[in-house]
Amino acid sequence: MAIRSFFRLRILSTHAGDFIRGVVVALLVATIFVAGIQLRRWIGDTTRHVRYQHDIVNGFYWGSEVLAQARRVSPDEASANSWPGFCRGYFALYDRVKDKAYKNDYGLDYPPLRLLVMAIWAKQVRSEFAGVDDGHPKLVNPLLKINLLCEMLSAIAMFLLVRLCVQQSSWATRSWLLNILPQQHRASICGLAAASVAWLEPSMILDAHGWPQWDVWVLPFYLFAALAALRNRWFWCGCLLAAGAMLKGQLLFVAPFFVLWPLWQKRWLPALRVLAGFLATIAVIVSPWLLRTSAAWISVAAVGAVSLLFLLRYRWPHGSAWLAGIIGCAVFVIGALTGGSFAWLQVGFIYGTEHYPYLFISSCYNLPSLLSKVGWSLKDSFLSAHFGSLHLQITLQWTLRLLYLGALALCARGLARHLRDRDPRVLIAIAAPWLLMFALLGQMHERYLMWGAVVSAMALGVSVRLSIIHFIISIASTTMIVHVMLIDKKLEATLPAIDVLKHIRSYGAIVVLGCVAVYLWNTLSIRIPIFQHREVRPGATSSLALAPEPEEA
Repeated sequence: MAIRSFFRLRILSTHAGDFIRGVVVALLVATIFVAGIQLRRWIGDTTRHVRYQHDIVNGFYWGSEVLAQARRVSPDEASANSWPGFCRGYFALYDRVKDKAYKNDYGLDYPPLRLLVMAIWAKQVRSEFAGVDDGHPKLVNPLLKINLLCEMLSAIAMFLLVRLCVQQSSWATRSWLLNILPQQHRASICGLAAASVAWLEPSMILDAHGWPQWDVWVLPFYLFAALAALRNRWFWCGCLLAAGAMLKGQLLFVAPFFVLWPLWQKRWLPALRVLAGFLATIAVIVSPWLLRTSAAWISVAAVGAVSLLFLLRYRWPHGSAWLAGIIGCAVFVIGALTGGSFAWLQVGFIYGTEHYPYLFISSCYNLPSLLSKVGWSLKDSFLSAHFGSLHLQITLQWTLRLLYLGALALCARGLARHLRDRDPRVLIAIAAPWLLMFALLGQMHERYLMWGAVVSAMALGVSVRLSIIHFIISIASTTMIVHVMLIDKKLEATLPAIDVLKHIRSYGAIVVLGCVAVYLWNTLSIRIPIFQHREVRPGATSSLALAPEPEEA
C-alpha cells in the first residue's frame, strides 16, 4: 500500500508540474504576442509624420483603376458596382495598361494577386467614402491587418520549422547553448525563441506598420514551403511558392532553391513535383487571361480527362500531383495557341525587372552599392568576347545574377549535406537564399533585407554565434529602412541623423557582406566527424533523412 501510494503521489506531482509548466509557457507566449501588438501600434503612431505615403497612394490608385475599368466595360453603373463587373474590370486592366503605355512604361508592376488585394481594398474604401481623394486614401487598416496576419503566420511557421529541425538534429549539435537545454524540451524552446524573435523583428514591424509596405506577405509562403519540403510534401511546396510569387515577384529569385535542393540529393521526382505544383497553381490563377474562348477551356478539359485515364490505367504514384502539373502545362500551351493574353506576365513581372535600371535603390548595404562607389553601373559590360562573327557581351547585371545563381546552387548542396548528416545548420541553409539575394543582386530596394532579417532568426536553433550575426543583420535592415523614411520627409530635426546614416552606408555594406559570408560558410562547411560533439541517442530516426516519404498530393 505504501509503495502504491508513493507512485500515485509521483504521478500526481508529475501531472501538476506539467500543468504548471504549460500555464507558464502559455502566459509567456501571450505576453510576447501582446507586446508585439502594442509595439506595432506604437510604431504606427510614432512614425506617422515620416510615413512613406507613396506606396499607399500607388496601391490605392491601381485598385481604383480596376474599378474604373469595370465601369468602362459594364453597360451601367449598377453592373459596374457588382462583383461580376468588378471581375471584368480586374481581368481587363492588364491589357488596357499594356495597350495605353508609352514606350512600355506601364507604371503598374503588381502581380495578379497583389493587384486583386488592392482592388478589393479600393472597392471597400470607395463604398464607404465615395468621394475620397486619391492622394489621401482612407482606411489603410485592412491592409495593415493583412500584414499582421502574415506576421503571425510567419512566427507560427518559424516555430514549426525550427522545432522540426532541432528535434531531428539536436543530438548532433556542438552548440553549448543547446546542450544545456533539457533534451525533451530543447526543440520547443528553440522554436519558441526563434518565433518570438521573428515576431518582434524591428525591421519587419517598421516595414509593415511604419512605412507601410506589403513585403511581409510572402514570408509565410516561403517558410511553410520550406516546412513542406522538409516533410517531403514537394507538390504543396511548389503550390505555396507560386501563390507567394503572385503576391510579390521577388519570391521567384529564391524559388529555384527548392528545385536544386532535391536535385543535389539525386532525387528527380521531388524536383518535378515542385515544378508541377508551381505550374498548376500559376495556371489556376492566370487561366482567365489565358483561356478566353470556350474551345480553349474544352481543350484543357480534354487533356485533363485523357491524362486522368492514363494515370489511372498505369497507377502512377502521386497521380494527382502529376495530373495537376499536366493540366497546368496544358493551360499555358493552349492559351498561347488560342490567343490568350500574357499581359499579366509582361506588366506584373517582367516590367518590374526593367523599371529601375540601377545597381541599387536608395540606401542599400550590399555589393552593388560598393560597386557603384567605384564607378560601375548596372548595364556596364563586364565580359566581352568574339567568336568569329558572334559577339558575346555580359553586363554587370547578368554577372551578378549568375554569381547569385551559383551561390544558390551551393546553398542547396550544403542543405542536402546537412540533411544527410542531421546537422542543425539546415536552418542556416534555408535562410541563406534571402540574404544572398539582397547581398549580390542589383536593383535591390533597402527593404528587401527584411526578408533575410526575419528568416535568419532560425539561427537561434543552431548556435549563439550565428544568433549574434542575425541581430547584426536585423540592425542593418532596420537602419536602412529608417534612413529612407527620413530622407523622404527631410524634417529639420532629422537632418543630422540623415547625414550620419549616409556616411556609414559603405561600412554597413561591408558588415552585411561579412555576415552573409559567415552564413554562407556555415551552409557549405563540413564538420569532421571525429571533432563533432554528439549526444548519443539510441534508436534516433529522422523524417529529414534522404529516403522519400509518401506525399499527400
